[in-house]
Amino acid sequence: MLIMTEKHFQVLWTETAQQDLKQILQYFAAKKAQAKKAYSVIKEKAKSLWAMHFRGRIVPELYSLGITTYRELIRPPWRIIYKIDADRIWVLAVIDGRRNMEDILLERFLAE
Repeated sequence: MLIMTEKHFQVLWTETAQQDLKQILQYFAAKKAQAKKAYSVIKEKAKSLWAMHFRGRIVPELYSLGITTYRELIRPPWRIIYKIDADRIWVLAVIDGRRNMEDILLERFLAE
């Protein structure tokens, strides 16, 4: 008989992802109820990765380039980009899905 144990992962936020979340809150600053809801929805969605980390899809824009390391969860309109590393999940970015991902990645690479 094979007994499978479920491995749980720690979910951590990078500085960049935290900045993304702050910008989302600032965007909704005048509408506190919407800001609070957006924050809660995004944090809960990311937090759920601790047990079901492979459920997110591979980021399509990166997959087309042969990069399969990064995954994402979609909670419209937000895309929560993450990477699985040993026993940790790193939330790397929270991006408005209505924006062009290639433009965002270019901005971030040029800023570094």
